[in-house]
Amino acid sequence: MTNTIKVVDDFNPMPWGRYPKDGPWCGENFRDKYLAPPLMRGEKVIVDLTGYNRYGPSFIDEAFGGLPRKYPLTLETLRKLLVVRHDNSDYFSDLAWSRIERAAALKK
Repeated sequence: MTNTIKVVDDFNPMPWGRYPKDGPWCGENFRDKYLAPPLMRGEKVIVDLTGYNRYGPSFIDEAFGGLPRKYPLTLETLRKLLVVRHDNSDYFSDLAWSRIERAAALKK
């Protein structure tokens, strides 16, 4: 099964922040409620970041880098199951993967 999450439609049109104290549209809530559950079930997830161009590093770090920090998800597993895309900019998907890779390396 493949899950597609279009962030601006399925989560919030202007997500930002790291923790719930920043608001319900934060990276931690996105990770824990939308992203981690299907990944933990071994399902493929496509995260479409298209439609918003102001994702903050704190949102991206917590949403994506938090996966190997907070869950038993290895870099190898995430590479198989997770696709991160933005139709207008590779910057956000590159940032997401750099945060995942850094968090996974620190976990070892």
